[in-house]
Amino acid sequence: MRVVVSIGGSVLIEEMNPDRIKSYASVLREAAVSNEIFVVVGGGETARRYINVGRALGANEAICDRIGIDITRLNAYLLILALGDAAYPEVVRNYQDAPLAGGSGIVVMGGVSPGYTTDAVSAILAEYIGADLLINATSVDGVYSSDPKLDPASRRYERITAKELVEIVIGTRLDAGSTSVIDPVGAKVIERSGIRTIVLDGRNPLNILKAIKGEKIGTEIVSESV
Repeated sequence: MRVVVSIGGSVLIEEMNPDRIKSYASVLREAAVSNEIFVVVGGGETARRYINVGRALGANEAICDRIGIDITRLNAYLLILALGDAAYPEVVRNYQDAPLAGGSGIVVMGGVSPGYTTDAVSAILAEYIGADLLINATSVDGVYSSDPKLDPASRRYERITAKELVEIVIGTRLDAGSTSVIDPVGAKVIERSGIRTIVLDGRNPLNILKAIKGEKIGTEIVSESV
C-alpha cells in the first residue's frame, strides 16, 4: 500500500526532543516493511515563532511562507537523520521527485511553495503519486464540528465525507503559520481526489500503524461515492 503521512511540526518536534523523533522513526520504519511510505513534516511552533519575527521585521505573507517552508525542511531533515538508512537521504523539494526517491527508502518532505501549508502539500502529494491512504497526524484526535479548544460543545466525527470536511474548515485563515486540523486547500484536494484520509492523534506515533493496519481510529474522511 502506498501511504502519505502528514505529521504536524508541533507533534514531531515537541520541545526539540530527540527521543520523540526517534519514536516516530521507529514507527515509520515498521510501516515501511510492507508499505511505501511518504512523509510530509510541518513547521509547528518553531515556524510560527520565526514567522512572527519576520512579520515584525516587515516581511509580507509570501516571504513569511518562505520562512515557514525552510523550517519545515529543517524538521524533515531531523526525521531523516532519525530514520537513517531507511530513508531517502535528502529532503525532497517537489512532487515530481517523490516517486523516484521512493525507490531508495522512506521519502520525507517539508513545504513546497508559498501559499500552501503542509496539509495541502500532503494532499497534493497523495494525489500526485496515487496514494491509497493519506494520514494526517495532528495534535487532536480527529475532526470536530468546531475547535474543541474553544468550544466545549464541539463533537468529534468518526466518519465524514470530504465535502463535509470542506464545509467545516472553509473559514480557516490561510496566513503563513496558521493552524487548522486540515486547511481549506488540503480539504479541497482531498475532495477532488477521493483519497481515503484519516485524521488522528499524532501525539501517539503508534496510531499511525493502527490506521495503516485498518484499525478504527480518529476520523475517516471518505469520498461522496462511499
